[in-house]
This record gives sequence, C-alpha cells and structure tokens, in this order.
Amino acid sequence: MKKSVLVMGALIAVTAVSCSKKDSNEPQPVPDVAIVNVLEQNSVAQEDTLVFKVKAAPGSTLAWAVDGKDAAVKDTLFKFATTDLGEHTITVTASKNNLQASSKANITVYGKYKYGTFVLNEGNMTSDNGSLTFISPKGVVTDSAYFKANGTHLGNVTQDLYIYRNKIYIISQNGKKNAVGNGFNNDGLLVVANAETLKKEGAYNDELSTLSWPTHVAVLNEENIIIRDNNGLYRFNPLTKALTFIKGSRSAAKLTMAVSNNKIFAAAGSKVYVVEADKDTISFGLDMKASVSGVVKASDGNIWVSTTGAPSKISKINFRDYSLIRANDVTAGSVSAGFGATPGITAKGDTLYFSGAGTKLYRHIFSLGTTEFMADAKTMVKDANIVYNNIAVHPITGEVYLNTIKGYGPAYLTNNTSVFNMADKVILNANYQDHTRFPAGIFFTWSF
Repeated sequence: MKKSVLVMGALIAVTAVSCSKKDSNEPQPVPDVAIVNVLEQNSVAQEDTLVFKVKAAPGSTLAWAVDGKDAAVKDTLFKFATTDLGEHTITVTASKNNLQASSKANITVYGKYKYGTFVLNEGNMTSDNGSLTFISPKGVVTDSAYFKANGTHLGNVTQDLYIYRNKIYIISQNGKKNAVGNGFNNDGLLVVANAETLKKEGAYNDELSTLSWPTHVAVLNEENIIIRDNNGLYRFNPLTKALTFIKGSRSAAKLTMAVSNNKIFAAAGSKVYVVEADKDTISFGLDMKASVSGVVKASDGNIWVSTTGAPSKISKINFRDYSLIRANDVTAGSVSAGFGATPGITAKGDTLYFSGAGTKLYRHIFSLGTTEFMADAKTMVKDANIVYNNIAVHPITGEVYLNTIKGYGPAYLTNNTSVFNMADKVILNANYQDHTRFPAGIFFTWSF
C-alpha cells in the first residue's frame, strides 16, 4: 500500500491512493490526475454551469462523481449544474494498471437571484398581476421570476421592493384587488421571499387592510418594515402583526425611500423625513426649501437629495446630523421625478445621472459641480417613446438602465430595457426587448 500527494501548478491538490495485489519494494506507477477548473470560478448560481476537465495519464479510465455519487460521466470534460444550494465536491478518479488516483474540487452554489438586476412590473391594473423580471450578470433574462419560483403571482400594481438580510420585500398598490375592485388571484399587498431563490416566506394582507394604496417599502430590521401609502408612513412588525402610523409623516411623497445608518430618509414635499427603528414619530424633518424629487443613499453613507426649482439642485446631506455638506446647481436638464415613483436622480460614487423622466440622459459630477448632456436614448433605441419610471445606474459597472414603452394600450407590450455605457461617448451595451409590463423600477441586488 502506498500514498502520495500530487500538486500541479495552480491546480487542485490531489491525494492518490494505490494498491497492488502484492506489496513490493519496487516503486509502483501511480496514474497522474488533476482537475482543472476551466472557468476558474469556485462559486456559481443555481442552474449555471461550471466546466471541469481532467489531466490524467494516457490510457486512464475516468469516473466523475458529485458529492460521492457517480455522475455517469467518463469523459475528460465534465459540466456541472444544479439547483441544490450549498457546498458540493466534484471528484474525478483515474484508473490504470489496477491503480487509482483521485482529484477533488470544492464549489459553492448560491441562489439564482442572489446577484443581478430586477425590473419590477406593475402589470395592467385591470387585467394583470404584478411580476418580476430578472437579468443575470451574464445578461440572461428570466420573465415572471416570482411566479416561476412559487406558482403564484405578486399583487396587483407592484410598486417597490427592498432586500434585507437575504429576504426580498415587495409591496403592491392594490394587493388582491384590481382598480375596479374585482378580486385577483395573487399573494397580496406585501410579499416576503428568499432573496436568492424567490421562494415565498410570507404574505400579508388583512394585517395591512387599513393602508390606502401603499407604494413603497424599506426595511430597518425584521420588526421594522416601513411602508408608505397615501396617508404617510407606517411601521409594520410582521411578528406581532402590528401596523403603526408614524406621527408627523402625513405628506410623505410617492418616492423611493433611502436607508442609511439604520435610518429611513423619505421625501415629503420640501422636506426629508427621518424615521428610526421602534419609533412612532418622525425623528427629524430636514427642510430643503424646494420640492424634493429624489432621496438616494450615497456610497459613503451620506444622502443625495435632488430638488426642483429655479435653479434645481443636487445636495449632499450628512447622514449623522442631517447638516448640509454641499449643494450644487443643476445647469442643464431636469431632476424631476416625473409621474412615476422612483427618484429623479441615481448615483454611483461622485457621479449622478438624471433624465427628468425623459429619454435625454444627463451626468452631474458632484465634486466638479459640472452638468452635461450625454445622449438622447430615443436616437439609439427603437420605440423608446415613453420613459416609464426613472433611470438607474448600476452600482458596480456604472452602466445606466432605462425602461421605455412604445405607448399605452396594446403598445405597452412593445418595450425596452436599455443599458448604456456612460463613457464620454455613450454606447448602447445591451437592449432587452419586450420583457416588461409597465415597469415600476430597476433594482440592483448589489445596492442593498
């Protein structure tokens, strides 16, 4: 009996065990074997494929296994894909001259929806439920992702989502009823699902029945879900089922809320409200002296605030004491939020983008105080007639995403999710056609 360990460059360590019928002082040949991880990835999303190949002595017989179970593959190449989350061990065994050697690779499989871009769709309020479109980092689109994971639909007129500690919270305006009061077969007003798999973990309807057209959700912790409706802001505790109105919040605007330093920052007319966990009254109301069109978390934890007026401004607010760090005039374009429910600005680092809910894209570099027109998406994307909710910048790549529809009525079925490289010369990097249904917003998993 003889044991040896083989290491080949940056390849995976190999432990080889060989036996002969008769021990001998003569050295026994051990078949060389090593796994090569072709894509050099140690983790992969559900259903995605990793490719392994083997380096083995010529004439060796090969056998692949996953977690100790024979994979029924004898070739030098092995493609691995699974829906099972967690750690997995890929093993290849080479046999030759009654001797064997094995090589192993350990990989991790995470949920299909852990990394990527969500487009939340309102649907047609009189005939459709809300839905969720997912774009993977490789550009693969999954339509109706929530339905495919659960076999049930999101509520009617879905408006906003938030991801917190591997859970995704999705709020709808009408829940189980459509605009004319007819019942819809769906999971209702607030749905909570696993953020990696989209498997439903909870749905809340009767507990939220006093809400009037809820539109936005943000989460401080599992017992402090903040919901905005026509009356203001509420704190919902899903453990006790208590829904508590937050005093002083009546004018909270129909705009996405920002979360930083365990606080909610919400637009409210000319003010920005601050809400803290376990408190039933707003903690602070910051007066911006002009109509607030967007509240967005900055990469350093501070808060970007856009205001419309003469002139429009982009301001940076200290998230600790709510003091003004700096305010810049916007010298071109519009930071208006338009008719939708998403902020008039979007930011990556020191660079902000806005379009005034139109197709003309602008860039503002805050440290320089400069604003410039970048491109008109209408000249680059066919049927980009109506912008449906505002643009959003990818927090990693810096690409700007824009949702457009051809028109109302049946024309909304002709639509685009366009992705722009915002270098000095704007380039259309990708365009996903006819996947949205009145898109309520664009959400990147890396933003949460």
